[in-house]
Amino acid sequence: MTLPTLALSATLGLGLAASLAAVPASAATPDHTRSATTGTTAAYVPGAEEKADTDAFIKAVMKSALAKRAKAPSLAAAVTVTYSASSAPTFKSVIARSTQIWNASVSNVKLKEGSNPDFTYREGNDSRGSYASTDGHGGGYIFLDYKQNQQYDSTRVTAHETGHVLGLPDHYSGPCSELMSGGGPGTSCKNSQPNQAEINRVNQLWANGLAALQKKDLAKAH
Repeated sequence: MTLPTLALSATLGLGLAASLAAVPASAATPDHTRSATTGTTAAYVPGAEEKADTDAFIKAVMKSALAKRAKAPSLAAAVTVTYSASSAPTFKSVIARSTQIWNASVSNVKLKEGSNPDFTYREGNDSRGSYASTDGHGGGYIFLDYKQNQQYDSTRVTAHETGHVLGLPDHYSGPCSELMSGGGPGTSCKNSQPNQAEINRVNQLWANGLAALQKKDLAKAH
């Protein structure tokens, strides 16, 4: 059994780049969404797909969970993904709400703030808006853009970007009831809850992926 195929982005944004002047091509980072000027609200643009980077991130977190279980078999069945919000103090309460939402929604993976994090939250100004990024080596971060979080519901933005870390791709054409539709429904959309299909997908990804790694480890031992 192999890890479920993921088609995610190395830089997965809410699909919203802040309404600033477009970044010159020479200044833009490859595979990152670029800004687009649209008047008073943020633009809605997709990111590039980098499946290998996202696969590496999720596999690294799962391997870490298996190593912890080997030392403490009594640990809960859910995979624990540790994060740090120390670099995003402005959004501390919003990140906490996003964590509560996901932990109450899914059962096979849990988010926990702590040391030696699997990913971090960062904040600042970026013409690309907010986005989740993986480095291809098991690490990653979520960047929360100030301007965008003033225009859109901040809890939705944060929960959406955290959804990428948990394995969900953008689905720009979805309704407001779909968390991963991002900014598609517009600034009036306040929903910060994943729908049942998104919840099922996250549970499936982490349960199947962990089982695959356990099976692989058992095969190596024999």
